[in-house]
Parts: sequence; C-alpha cells; structure tokens
Amino acid sequence: MVTVEEAELIIQDQVKDYGTELIPFESALGRVLAEDISADRDLPPCNKSTMDGIAISYSAFEKGIRSFQIKATIAAGDMPIEIENEDECVEIMTGASLPDTTNTVIRYEDLEIKNGAALVVIEEIKNGQNIHRKGKDKKANEVVAVANQFITPALISMAASVGKSVLLVKKLAKVVVISTGDELVDVNVHPSPYQVRRSNSYAVRAVLQQYCLLADMLHIPDEPKITKEKIEKCLEDYDVIILSGGVSMGKFDYVPKALEELNVTRLFHKVQQRPGKPFWFGVHEDRVLIFAFPGNPVSTFLCLHRYFIPWLETSGRQIPNSKFQTSKVYAILDDDVAFTPQLQYFVQVKLKVNEQGQLLATPDEGNGSGDFANLADTNAFMELPLEQSNFRKGEVYRIWPYKQVIA
Repeated sequence: MVTVEEAELIIQDQVKDYGTELIPFESALGRVLAEDISADRDLPPCNKSTMDGIAISYSAFEKGIRSFQIKATIAAGDMPIEIENEDECVEIMTGASLPDTTNTVIRYEDLEIKNGAALVVIEEIKNGQNIHRKGKDKKANEVVAVANQFITPALISMAASVGKSVLLVKKLAKVVVISTGDELVDVNVHPSPYQVRRSNSYAVRAVLQQYCLLADMLHIPDEPKITKEKIEKCLEDYDVIILSGGVSMGKFDYVPKALEELNVTRLFHKVQQRPGKPFWFGVHEDRVLIFAFPGNPVSTFLCLHRYFIPWLETSGRQIPNSKFQTSKVYAILDDDVAFTPQLQYFVQVKLKVNEQGQLLATPDEGNGSGDFANLADTNAFMELPLEQSNFRKGEVYRIWPYKQVIA
C-alpha cells in the first residue's frame, strides 16, 4: 500500500504527450494551446478615440481657440478625414480612427454644439487625452498569448482579433470508461431491489467533458474470460482506460487478475486513504495507462478528481520542469472533524465565502462511499493528513473542488 503522496508522484511520473492538432479557433475553448500566438499588426492598428466627441489639434486650444467648426463626422470603421485649419475639428465616435492632423479628443459632455460649431465649455484639457495610441497594447509580431495555457473566451477573442482562425492545440488522450459488475443495469431499466443503475461511468464521462475529453463507455459483466477479452481489446484501442469496480478483494473482482494476465505492469494497488483505498494503477507497454478505481460512487469520484484530473492537466500542458500543474486551493475548516484510522481522509464539504472573503468548508460526511446522493449536495473533498486524528475548526487544509460555489 502506498501513501497519497507516493501515489501522486507515481502517476505524475507517467505524464504523456499525445502530440498536437489543428482545429478551428471557435472550437478550441477549454483545450490547451500548443503554440504562441502573435499579433499580425499593431494593436490597435491606428490611433483611436476612446470617447464620443470632437478631435482637435491641441496647439489650437493652447492659443486660446475655444470654438471649432465641425468639418465632418467620423464613425468607427470610417477612413479618417483631415482638418486643414486650426479652428476646425471633426466629430469622432468611440473606436474611430483619429486623423493625423488632430491629437486630442474632447468628449461631448464638455462641449456645446450649435450651428455647425463646437464650443469647449471647460477650462482645462490635456494634450493627447482620450486617445488609444497605435501599438499601445501590442506591437506587430509581438506574442499576445503564450503556449501551454487553457484556451479561455478571452483567448478566443484575441485569436479572432489577430486573424488566427486555426489554432494548434494539444491532442487529447483517447479514453474509455469501463464499469464492471452484474449488479449494474442500464439507466433505462427499472432495477430490482438488489440491482443499481449504472451511474459511475456517466459521472466520470461528464467530468471529462468539462476538459473537452469525450470518452467512450463500456460495461463488463462479472465473468473472468469476458473481463480479460474486453480489457485486452481496450489496450489496443485506447491511450487510457478508466475502470470503476472490480478491483477490491471480493470473489468477483476479476480486474486485477485480468490485468496481470495481460502483462500490464502494476505500479501500485491500494492507497492509504479513505475513500478509495483499493485504487489500482498500472501501465501497459509504456503506452496505455490504467486507472482502476473502486466501484463505490464516492470512491470513484474522489480518485478521479485527486489523481486523474491532475494527471490530465499536466499531460495537456507539458510544461518543462513542472511536474504538477493543478492549482492548489485551500479552505478553512468550519467545524471539528475526528478520524482515527491511519488513513488520509477526504471528507466531503460544503463551501461558502464569508464576508471577509474567506473560503469556509463545512464537513458533510454523508453515509459512506456508497452515498452518491451526498455528492450532489457538497462542493469538494477536503484532504486531511493521516498524521492527525483530530481536526479543529479554523485549521486550513487543501480541497479538491467538484462543484462551483454559488452564493
């Protein structure tokens, strides 16, 4: 049996790079950027007005001119129209290109416009005010987004702004999620009292969808021969196999034996934690990774968020000299917890933010690792170290969120 920290390091040591692919930028949300994006021209490409008003030459204002004849009106997207005399101006809209013969914009609120003339009604203005200068944001060929980051709506906007209609992104692993057990029936079936509907595999696939990963699903009955045959086929077709169930010590837990017979190298079996102690992890021919989680819903959910998602994020980013990329989030324990077994305890918690901006975690332990209903009511797992038995209100520990906090 390994510790949580040992399991984490073993899994992170199996980070894989699945290459890259080109996809349309509008389909890239949530993927990992695999190239730097550069500006194809200055941003902004010309001097632009940041206010609706008039554009003048500041030297005219310095000379005491306060009334300006309006020569033309320039809207965003129009070609600029130059002024020829100091007492002229152009009306200009926000985002419009500034004429070269002007260098200062006065907003409408500081003007009186009558009979084709604009009268400045304030005493002071600043030279060059209300102008977004050419190249102020980025210069042509300057990097506007670096590789190895998740593609956000803001990055999609930036790609569109620089004409980057196709993006190079990290390829995702090909994943299959396998459920096991004769007690499991399809979602559409009305189960008998001794059966349950398959839910773990759907939960796992739903979590992976949040990372743009569309996993296949497969169910294996409690038959040793079928178990081996199905897993053998998956070893040929997929990069990652996620199993739920069949890895404990029961008579019908055939997965570990099947993996052994298929020459899958076991890297560990059992982790010093609760829930999820029977977790099995291995690799086949240094290519296919097998995450075999315990079948209880809470155990599967915990192992997925504690081990697989960090591995997925690290594999996706592939940042040199950085083993573990998942952002660390901490919360304040809002009630006492006691846990005596020598195991790292992942207690389910409800999160809230208090008036001081602190993230508070209220324990809600539920009814064990089979209580999947409790997952819908909680927000995260709080990781409590195995060296302690008593955890006090006010202490700070790491959390592994799985649901957003809604005020």
